[in-house]
Amino acid sequence: MAAHASITSSVSRCVLAACLLANLAVVATEATARDSTAMAASQPSQGSIALTELPVEGQRTYRAILDGGPFRHEKDGTVFGNRERLLPSERRGHYREYTVDTPGASNRGARRIVCGGRKSDEEKRKPPVAACWYTADHYASFRRIAP
Repeated sequence: MAAHASITSSVSRCVLAACLLANLAVVATEATARDSTAMAASQPSQGSIALTELPVEGQRTYRAILDGGPFRHEKDGTVFGNRERLLPSERRGHYREYTVDTPGASNRGARRIVCGGRKSDEEKRKPPVAACWYTADHYASFRRIAP
């Protein structure tokens, strides 16, 4: 009986230690995620890309944005919320997203151009956007387009 109690006590200690280690792992993971989010917020975009370096479909989308359309996808021109906080912080509605077609994709794919600074109807003679960013990985990273 004493051996049984000793084994049970040892097992209980091992279970408790495993639970503590699991909790430490969760806390460490959450801290890493917070640090990554804070770092991403402090780095608005990851460099730039020349317009000529964009895929042909991206160049076509960029020209359509500057021309005010036409756009092939229903969601083109809708508000981009910048929930990832990778672009400079602006008021809601500042950014608009546009699809960059991906050859062979059966959906919109992952490539987008996001533009900010859309001008009002009274300012149509000026460029429609202040800056645009390209993402090839569905908003995980952005590169500012240098026209």
